[in-house]
Amino acid sequence: MEKLIITAAICGAEVTKEQNPAVPYTVEEIVREAKSAYDAGAAVVHVHVREDDGTPTQSKDRFKVCMDAIREACPDVILIPSTGGAVGMTAEERLQPTELFPEMATLDCGTCNFGDDVFENNMPMLREFGKRMIANNIKPEYECFEMGHLDTALMMKKKGQLPEGPMQFNFVLGVPGCTPATTENLVWLVKSLPADATWTATGIGRHAYTLAAPTIVMGGNVRVGFEDGLYLSRGVLAKSNGELVEKVVRIANELGRPIASPEEARQILSLPPLKK
Repeated sequence: MEKLIITAAICGAEVTKEQNPAVPYTVEEIVREAKSAYDAGAAVVHVHVREDDGTPTQSKDRFKVCMDAIREACPDVILIPSTGGAVGMTAEERLQPTELFPEMATLDCGTCNFGDDVFENNMPMLREFGKRMIANNIKPEYECFEMGHLDTALMMKKKGQLPEGPMQFNFVLGVPGCTPATTENLVWLVKSLPADATWTATGIGRHAYTLAAPTIVMGGNVRVGFEDGLYLSRGVLAKSNGELVEKVVRIANELGRPIASPEEARQILSLPPLKK
């Protein structure tokens, strides 16, 4: 079994300081949280950015400032900027980070209910996102909130509408209105993957660690972070993203699964070595 890649989704677009004062908004706060996760064992940081007042933005300039600052603090970390943005943003708005030519970026694989909102990702949008990532030589991380999202990504890959090479999936389970975060659903999804695919699981809210444990045993990778859950345990707010990552590391250690460094994660994800 390969080493465990831990991803930290450090701020998302929806959570606020009112819910947890440690949620980062400013560039300095985002770097602080990325560094805390990296130091705890995260090889990957999933990046959303905010204005200083907490407003979510997909501004290319804001992404550049934040990503450059994270790389300064964590030189070898893998950064996966979001093309999901926030509910209601246009496709072109959401695609701005791809113009920074990151090695990876997220690609949401279908429309779904998202709490009380609808997160739109129709087929013309998905084809445009795939085209942009092919043109900019970006490896997508395919975000699947519903079981049908996996089939959509596999169909698009077969048609040549997505970049070549092994696919990396993130199964985001437990979003209200989407696929529940059960081990049975996770097993179904994993059984449907191509043989050369890699995968990560994200349990939303209280499902973070109940999904992490079977994921670790099944050979998958784990994502945690303030985007997905603000609590370390029932009623206990996490003080940092690093605390959330540390808990995954403890579970993995108990289960005998070593943690991948960023360099090892690049090999597992079929990414080129980091340029020195």
